[in-house]
Formats: sequence, structure tokens, C-alpha cells
Amino acid sequence: MSIFTRDIGLDLGTASILVFVKGKGIVLREPSVVAVEKNSGKLLKVGTDAQKMLGRTPGNIVAMRPLREGVISDYDMTERMIKEFLRKVIGFSMFKPRLVICVPSGITEVEERAVIDAGTQAGARRVYLIEEPVAAAIGAGIDITKPVGHMIVDVGGGTTDVAVISLSGIVESQSIKIAGDQFDESIIKYLRRKHNVLVGERTAEELKISIGCVYPRVEDKVVEIKGRCLMTGLPKVFEVTSNEMIEAFEEVSTRIIECIHGVLERTPPELVADISTNGIIMTGGGSLVWGFDKLIESKTGIETHVADEAVSCVAYGTGKSLEWVNEMQDGTINISRRKQMQS
Repeated sequence: MSIFTRDIGLDLGTASILVFVKGKGIVLREPSVVAVEKNSGKLLKVGTDAQKMLGRTPGNIVAMRPLREGVISDYDMTERMIKEFLRKVIGFSMFKPRLVICVPSGITEVEERAVIDAGTQAGARRVYLIEEPVAAAIGAGIDITKPVGHMIVDVGGGTTDVAVISLSGIVESQSIKIAGDQFDESIIKYLRRKHNVLVGERTAEELKISIGCVYPRVEDKVVEIKGRCLMTGLPKVFEVTSNEMIEAFEEVSTRIIECIHGVLERTPPELVADISTNGIIMTGGGSLVWGFDKLIESKTGIETHVADEAVSCVAYGTGKSLEWVNEMQDGTINISRRKQMQS
């Protein structure tokens, strides 16, 4: 690589953005949130600083997530956010970088185009796309070039991607718009229904991380949280247990299990035999919800593991794919389908 080219991998997630620079590794990990002044449209903060403003802004400032369910919901803001993150990573450079951006496997052509355009407008010289499950598999250390079936369950912020990979390609996959964000939403709905209390997104996420579980724990965990009582409109402190979290998460976890079952049903029998030997690998922040691997194992009978550094797997895989950037076609999603990828 000459000093004039910079290759950057971008895990463009609904919840967070990870930037991988060739030769340096992951150099930036920030929430995909932007804060904008309503009237002028001026970008005030991005990332961590903007996240602190979520649910706490005055009327003239809006803190928002420009990506929803794995795809761009606000094109202009996404472009400005990518531009800002690239500036943080490479500063003001005369030489435009080449970008490999990670996208859900179920992305449509229109959504694909929007990602490519946003990357180009943000200052990339070339933009290439890679499917999330493929990047996750590479990042989890799986050799995807062999004629052996591996199943990846990537539970991100906005989408869950379930895929069977063999010979550097996706054999069978499904992407559903149910993931980490829906876990948060289900906590908010549950507490409103059961305790008559309203809590915000951040409190819900803290609950998910501290006591959230989808499988019974050995001992029940209890935390105290604050919210607004819907009867009186006043602040209220109350206790929530981890067993209540299982109840709150039931619908979301069931949908993800159904998706896994569906993909297994459509997979050729030889590859299903491989998967039962190799097990299921889970990646993404959503896979860290306590007991998720145990739940999948109990429902499928297949050994399930959460990958090391599950949150960063997709970014590492995107980073490793930079080594093949010279052989990729512009704006294609088919890195995984390349024949020459005999690394």
C-alpha cells in the first residue's frame, strides 16, 4: 500500500460505528448518534457526545440516530456523520480513502445504493460493500474458504442476520429487523404495562446490560431504577428483577429463534450436518444478552458459542477484507462470492 492510499473498513451499525484502518486496527468506536440544531440544520455533536444528549435536549436541538433497522433512515445525516468520523480518523487529507462498508445481508438495491452514495459523498474515493454475516465470520476467525458449513447469528442493534456460509459465500440467510433496539423497546413496554412506569431508552439499555437475560439465571438479580409514574406523573423508584426481563424479552428472543429454525430448514442436509459438528457462532452486541447462547442451544440442540469480542467481530472482518480490496468490484456486495479469495 502506498502512502497515498488509505483503506478503511466501516461497520455502519444502527447502534454504533466502528472504524478499522488498515495497519492500525480499530481506531474509533462511537454510537451512531448525531445532535443537530433544528432551525439551522447545523451539526453540533456526533457519537458519544451526541448520545449523552438523547432524551435530554431543549426544543431547538435534536439528538437522533440516522440509521434505523440496519439501513439509512436519514441520508443527509448519515453522510455528515460518516464524514465527521472519517475526519476524526484521518484528519484533512488530500488523498481520499477507499471504504469497505458492512451492510445487512437482506439489504435491497435501493438501500445498497444509498450506502454507497453516502460513503462517496462523505469523501471516499471508492466504496465497496460486504455482508455482515460474512464479515462477522471472518472476524470470528472462521476460515470461510473451505467447503464446510458454518452458521453465524449476528445480533446487532437494528438487525439480526442469520447465515450459513461455505466456500466463501452465503448459502442460505435471513435478515430480520429485530435485534438489540427491540430488546430495549420491549423493556419500556413491559415496565409501562406491569409497573405503570415510563422509562427512557438509556435506562432501558442500562437494564438490558445489567440484568437482562433470556434464560433463567441461577439466582435472580434485582436492580433499583427510576422512572415516571403514569398515574401521578411524578418520579418513582422501583425494583426490577432478572426473571421479569425473561418475560419482557420473550417475544423478541422467540422471533430470533424462529429465524434460526427457518434458515436451518432451508439449508442443504450436508451443511446442517457440518453445523451440528461445528456449532453456531454468535456475534454482535445483542448476543451478549445473558443466556442467549444457552437459549439457542436448548431450542436447536446445536452447541452455541458467543465469539470472542463479539461486538467487534464485524469490524475486524471488514478490516481483514481490506486485504482483498484490489480485487473487488466497485460498489458490489459480492466480496463473499469472490472466487480468488483463497487466503
